[in-house]
Amino acid sequence: MTRSREIQLAARPTGLPGPETFRLAERELPPPSQGEVLVQIRWLSLDPYMRGRMHEGKSYVEPFRLNEALDGGVIAEVIESADPGFAPGDLALAHGPWGEYAVLKAAGLQKLPRGSRVPPQAFLSVLGMPGMTAWTGLNRIAAAKAGETIVVSSAAGAVGSLAAQLAREKGLRVIGVAGSPEKCAQAVADFGCDACLDHRGKEVKQLSKEIAEAAPHGVDIYFENVGGTTLQAVLPRMNNFGRIALCGAIAWYNDPSAAPPASHVWLPIIQKRLRVEGFIVSDHVAFRGDFLSEVVPLVEAGKILWHETVAEGLDAAPEAFVGLLEGRSRGKQLVRIR
Repeated sequence: MTRSREIQLAARPTGLPGPETFRLAERELPPPSQGEVLVQIRWLSLDPYMRGRMHEGKSYVEPFRLNEALDGGVIAEVIESADPGFAPGDLALAHGPWGEYAVLKAAGLQKLPRGSRVPPQAFLSVLGMPGMTAWTGLNRIAAAKAGETIVVSSAAGAVGSLAAQLAREKGLRVIGVAGSPEKCAQAVADFGCDACLDHRGKEVKQLSKEIAEAAPHGVDIYFENVGGTTLQAVLPRMNNFGRIALCGAIAWYNDPSAAPPASHVWLPIIQKRLRVEGFIVSDHVAFRGDFLSEVVPLVEAGKILWHETVAEGLDAAPEAFVGLLEGRSRGKQLVRIR
C-alpha cells in the first residue's frame, strides 16, 4: 500500500474560499489493477474554472464532492504499471487529485515525449488546456484574420498571454488589458501586445476611453477571460458585426451579484450586431492535433513565451488557488508537488 496526502473539499465556500474550505488528509492507495498505473504527481495545475466546481449546482463539469480530493490537470511520473503501454519513469499528462500519489486508469493518460526540449509542466500551460483554450477561441470561435484589431482581457494570464501571441503571429493589432502596470509591461514586452491597459481602479468610462485611443479604428474581436469592468468598457468600442469569444468571467466567480445589469451588456450586442459565443475547450478536443502542430514549433523556436507562478509543495495549493482568484499570480499557476 502507498500512503498519500491529498487536499479535500471540506466546505462549499461563499465568496472567496478561505482556510475552512480545504482539508489536508491522508489515505492508503492499493496497488494498480490491470490497466492501471500508480503515479507520483510532480506538477498540479490550478485553474479559475475550479472555483465553479466548488458550487453544488449543475454546470458543464461535475462539482467537487465534499470530503473528497479536489482534482485537475497533473503531470505525473509512473511508479508502478499494470498496463503494457506504460513503464516506471514515464511522464504523463493526466487528470488527477490534488495529492502526492494516485492510481489512475492508463487509458486516461497522455504519455509525454522523452527528450523534449519543452519542460514537462508546459503541457499544463502553453501546450495544455490553457493553450488549447487560447488557440480555440482565436481560431475556431473568433475566426481571427490579419489586419483586424483584438482586445484580450487578462493578457498576462495563462490563456490571454497565448491568445495575444497567436494573434500577433496572425498579423492582428493586439490590445491587452491586465491588472497591474507590471503585468501590462510584460504583456507588451513578452506577449506581443501593441498596447496594454491597466484596468485596476478605473471606472468603465475611463477604461473605455483608453480602449478607444489604443484602437482608433474600433475593435473587431474581444477575447473574454474576465467579465467585470473590461467587458462593459470594450462593448461600446466594438465594430459592427464584431465577434466575442467568451471563455471565462473570473471577476464574477466569487460574487455573481457584481455582474452589471443585463441591459448594459445585451443592448450594445444588439445595436452592433455582435456575435457572442461561449465555449468550453473540452468540446474541441478533436482539434488538439491541429493546435499542437501549430504551437509546438513556435514554442520550440522561442517565438512563444509563457510565464509560470510556482507554489512549492502540496500544502501550498489552497493559498495558491486563492491567490489565482485574487489576481496575484502571473501566467500559469502551478504547484510543484515533488
